[in-house]
Parts: sequence; structure tokens; C-alpha cells
Amino acid sequence: MSNRDRADRTAAPGSSLDAARRTRELAGAAGGGTADLLVVGLGATGAGVALDAAARGLDVVAIDAHDLAFGTSRWSSKLIHGGLRYLAAGQFDVAHESAVERGVLMTRTAPHLVAAQPFVLPLTPLVSRAQASLAWAGFRAGDMLRLAARTPRQVLPVPRRLSAAEARHLAPSVRAAGLRGGLLSWDGKVTDDARLVTALARTAAAHGARILTRVRALSLGPAGARFRDELTGEEGEIRARAVVNAAGVWAGGLVDGFRVRPSRGTHLVLRSERLGALPAGLHIPVPGETNRFVLVLPQGDGRTYVGLTDEPVEGAVPDVPEVPETDIGFLLDVLGSVLDAPVRRDEVDGAFAGLRPLLDTSVPGAPGSARTSDISRRHAVLTSSDGVVTVVGGKLTTYRRMAQDAVDACGLTSAPSPTAALPLVGAAAPEHLRGLPAPARLVRRYGTEAPAVLALAERDPALAEPVLLGHPVTRAELLWAARHEGALDPSDLLDRRTRIGLVPEDRAEALGVAAEILSRATPSGV
Repeated sequence: MSNRDRADRTAAPGSSLDAARRTRELAGAAGGGTADLLVVGLGATGAGVALDAAARGLDVVAIDAHDLAFGTSRWSSKLIHGGLRYLAAGQFDVAHESAVERGVLMTRTAPHLVAAQPFVLPLTPLVSRAQASLAWAGFRAGDMLRLAARTPRQVLPVPRRLSAAEARHLAPSVRAAGLRGGLLSWDGKVTDDARLVTALARTAAAHGARILTRVRALSLGPAGARFRDELTGEEGEIRARAVVNAAGVWAGGLVDGFRVRPSRGTHLVLRSERLGALPAGLHIPVPGETNRFVLVLPQGDGRTYVGLTDEPVEGAVPDVPEVPETDIGFLLDVLGSVLDAPVRRDEVDGAFAGLRPLLDTSVPGAPGSARTSDISRRHAVLTSSDGVVTVVGGKLTTYRRMAQDAVDACGLTSAPSPTAALPLVGAAAPEHLRGLPAPARLVRRYGTEAPAVLALAERDPALAEPVLLGHPVTRAELLWAARHEGALDPSDLLDRRTRIGLVPEDRAEALGVAAEILSRATPSGV
């Protein structure tokens, strides 16, 4: 057995995605046969649809014009929400669904990727006692959602009040003057949203789904799609008994009959040392809003995110949304309202924005139709007049339920969805994960595959080196991504399989290493 075989032996059987498998399976999908289901879009929802259908025994082809998690699914706050915001808005069914799906991820399907995240709401002079009471009531209601969803307290602790000293311990960068305490609450947090999508796609592949990136749908119909291979320029046809359009903010361009109303959510990227050690995230109330917060989200990789906005976007949908200075200014102003030393504009190392694919149900010109923050996050499954199923709306937390509903709507099988109890690649019980012979950081990203990633570096010490100084990602992780996670070019490695690309200077420095790793990544199994 070669060193490479020994290093790669614990990759989940059948789950490895690489360039050779893509070429082989694209040729098969376009070879004249008819699949059961064609899925267009490989964000969280599309990858979830592919997994749900493949796990029910269907023959699945899933395509994306770019890469796994290229769109909205990589631009989230990395939170797996329990539905508190929706409860406050009176959307009780959405709130309960969110809490249930959070519990599924944390306890069954992805406990290696999704864990509890503490948050402190500092009770500064800007937070009135009435506002504090309202927030506390909301956190208690959120704990009732947890209880109704049957998520154990050992997984998500109960909220509690903090003294001023306790609040400062958990949030040392918060201004001490006038601080009268804090409110501690908990929610779910995913290590990396794009890694969750990668795990979904690889799990679908392990169940037989053909996962094909860089394949653009040119047109859709009830019996398949015309496509173009973005790597070669060749065009062809994929035939299927049913088609699901899961293209997110681009879904409206593929099927007529509905309108997606994008909403921009912007985050700032700060070096973690700027805010100091943060054992917990922060909830910072937005002035003038009763149920809206700016979040400070420590990432554990030397970076901290601050977000997010909720602004309508008009016009053509870009591949990668730009971040306007108005969004940056808004987030810095709210953040500065609680800090000892406000963050300056030149201390912002990066920024990113995602577009929420909200279903527009408003009447043009109706009062109040301009605020995307008022549009329900409830998902919708729509069937066009010619039979194409589109799934739109929703959010990262509820991708699994969205996928289940979309597959049900296709009417291809009476088999129930098994995905609520189906572990994703790398998943295991917490006690098993704690016992793995690998660093905790790798376990949080790769789960049971962490020892295999580590083995690459142990057998080639050069792969143990970080991709760039000051960032924890190693060269071994890039090689693993190219061999097993479907990464085809440097942008896949730096912008989605890792988060190096969020800081432009870091991305530029790492490009050479990414290209070098790709050059040595021969197809798995060769």
C-alpha cells in the first residue's frame, strides 16, 4: 500500500469528488440515458435535494455553473438559528421548524460541524430597562423553542443573566462605563457554511448522486436541461424524469412565474486581536429597531465577523455581490456604540455580502413593500406550468426540510425522506469525535476524516506548513480538498473550501501555494 493510499484510507467510501470523477460522470449524464432527477444549483438547498433524492434510491444528477456553495450558502453569518427572530414576528411555524432543524444538525446529522455558540447582549446605557426586559423575554421564549424541538440542554444551555463583571469577562472589549450587566444566550453555529455544503454534496455522492460543478444550465424543461461545460465550452443535454430548480437568487432567470427579491446581508472581517479574546459572540441592538441586532462572531481562525445588514437589491444579480461603503459604515457605527475604542475604517481587513433569495409576494406599490427585512423567511416549493419544481426562500438552517419538500413535490417516489437521521460525511457522536487522534481544529472541520487529513501532513512534512503566516489552514487541507472535495481551481480552494480568500491581501499571498497544490493533486484512486 502506498503512502497516499494509507493517508487517504479513511475518506468516506464513494464520497470523494475530484476532476477525474467529474469528467467521467458528466460524460455519463450526457450520454443519452435518463436520470430520475436533475437538480440545478449546488448551494445548501440544491446539495440537500441531491442527498434527499439519492438517499431515497433515486438516480440523481446535480449541476452548478460554478462551484459548491458558490452563491448565498457561503456568505451567511455561520449561524444555525433556532427561530427566535421568527417567533418575535409571529411566524410560529417557521420558528418551530428552525428549532427542529437546528436540533437535527447538532445532535444527529452534523455534530462535527454544528455546535453551541454563546452570545452576550451587553446592557449598556443605550439599552433601556424595557428593551432589556423584552430581550430577556425573547431569550426565554427561544429556550422554550429548544425544549419544544427536544434539543437537550447539554447541547444548548439555557439563557441567564450576567453581572457587569461576568459580561466584561466574556466581552472584554465592551465599554465598562455604565455597563450594568448582560444577557447570555445560546444558538447553533456551523464551523463553515461552505464546508456544510461540501459535506452534503459528498454524502449525496456516496449515495450515488453525480455532483457536477462548472456545468451551466442554459435552459430548463420538465424533461431535463441544455447545459454547457464551463471548462471545455462543449454543450449537451441531460435528460431526467423530473427537474428541481434550486438556483437561489438566480432561480427566477431559469423558470417563469415567480419573482425572487434579493436582500443583501453584509459582514465585515476583522483581525481577532482588534477586539481581543472573545469567549462569546455579541448581540448589539440596532438603534431604533425592536428586534434587530448586529452580531459579533468570533471564528477561531484569527478572524472575527461583524454583521449583518438587510437591504433590498435591484437589477441584475451579480455572481459575487459588492459591499457598499454605506453597509460598512452602518456596521461600524453600531459596533462602535458598545466598544471602548471604536473600530476605524482602515482596520477592516475584508468584507463580504450575500444575497438572500426571498420570494417576492408583495403587490407592486403597496405600502411597506420596500423592506426586505419584513419578507417572510418561509420557503416555498413551486411547480411551473410545464412541470419544473422550484424551491426558493428559506434559510441555511432549514435546507434539509426545503430539500425534503422539493423531492416530495416531484412525485417520483413514495419512500419517506431518511435525511433527518442520516449522518453527513465526517459526522459521529461527540464522545467519538473527542477521542479522534487529531487536533480539535481539524475535527471541527473534518470530523472523522480529520486523522486522514493529518496523515497527509505526517507523511510529507511540507504539507504540515500553513498556507500563509498567521492563518491555521495547512497545505494538507488544500490537497485534501483537491483530492476529495471537488476543488478544481485556486478560487475553490481559497474562497470556499477554506476562508483564506475573505481578506484580499491573504488571498493574493496564498494563490501561488494553491496553484502548486493543485498541480500535485492527481485524481483520487489513481
